[in-house]
Amino acid sequence: MKEINASDFEKEVLNGGKVILDFYSTECPPCEALASKFEDLSHLYGNDIRFLKIFRQGNRELAEKLGVKSSPTLLFFANGNEIAGRLGGGIKKGEIISRLDSMLPAKRVAEIKSGIKRTVSDFDVIILGAGPGGLTAGLYLCQAKINTVLVDISLPGGHVSTTHEVSNYPGFIDPQPGYLLSHNMSEQTKLCGTVYKVAVDITSVDLIRKEVVIDEFETVRAKKIIIATGTTPNLTGAPGEKEFKGKGISYCATCDAKYYEGKDVVVIGGGNSAVEESEYITRFAAKLTMVHQFDKLTANKQAQEKILKNPKVSILFESEPRSFTREGEKIITTVENLKTRSVSRLESDGIFIFIGFRPNLGMIKDKLELDQWGYIRTNEDMQTNIPGVYAVGDVISKKYRQITTAVADGTIAAMAIAKELD
Repeated sequence: MKEINASDFEKEVLNGGKVILDFYSTECPPCEALASKFEDLSHLYGNDIRFLKIFRQGNRELAEKLGVKSSPTLLFFANGNEIAGRLGGGIKKGEIISRLDSMLPAKRVAEIKSGIKRTVSDFDVIILGAGPGGLTAGLYLCQAKINTVLVDISLPGGHVSTTHEVSNYPGFIDPQPGYLLSHNMSEQTKLCGTVYKVAVDITSVDLIRKEVVIDEFETVRAKKIIIATGTTPNLTGAPGEKEFKGKGISYCATCDAKYYEGKDVVVIGGGNSAVEESEYITRFAAKLTMVHQFDKLTANKQAQEKILKNPKVSILFESEPRSFTREGEKIITTVENLKTRSVSRLESDGIFIFIGFRPNLGMIKDKLELDQWGYIRTNEDMQTNIPGVYAVGDVISKKYRQITTAVADGTIAAMAIAKELD
């Protein structure tokens, strides 16, 4: 692995054969998460592909010329031509391997893979998930001198990191940008001593044996496991939704409704969450239009009666969103009437989507006790039905899902575990 500057670009990259180039920055958590993966892969593929790093902040002109707009960004070259597609942000090891494999003959790839050695690491506690609940558990455990590893398929922060502002977290007079609050939580836990393995692929999870395999060849084992994998909002799948997530499209009224004081809002959905959250949003918004796929609301009767009497609310029944676009400061929701097939446009300042959440338990095959909605049941110490396995945060069965409740769950689980391991 070699560090280069812009003056070396032509010689080292354009005339360097097969190359992977990492544009990195300082004070960049995703860059830190990538560094160890990049170095590990350089030992495996380094005889066939050159691994180069370049400091983005010190080589701005080259970065701008190449269209590199974020750190880290990985570029792949063969004989002076960029190939394979760029990678950026929270880059997983598997994503890099896939690109590298595509640059080599299949026979050579097989030879490289045959030389990979499996590794095993032992800890006291594995935390699956680096949202507020997992980070808090990690903080309390490391302060109790308990050897803990935090594993996440993404970068630390959970939903908080994509929230515009958080104004109801205790201890902050001014609203905090979500990314900054989650960053500070993460740094506090990391500096305490919790080991991080983030932006990884989770190959398998065995709750009975307390083993987690990441990136196919690395196994981490522990005496206890905390599941803090959170939830994922159900998506409409309409074009523009992913692009405007956190930039006009929200999935949390408590988090973001306050920013639409006196403005127009569109809500997608008609179940309990949509109706109850719409009632809350109208405390701030001047006008709210609900878009619901059925001919009547599916929320409980009391909630329906209340929202139907609200003068700020209008409802488009038997309709679904087909796309989200931006025109100036406004977001345009293209809506199709499922009965007449007519298409209309809704202009608003923001959109809230409430078509349900699902707990992130896809990688877990063991028989956890779940409630009727698929969330994990726990006792007062956050223990599940499987001995030595705890669960915290949004993934568990409970009434309210907020940053503060996740933090409380993480605290309880960590203290219970610390007492058991003492």
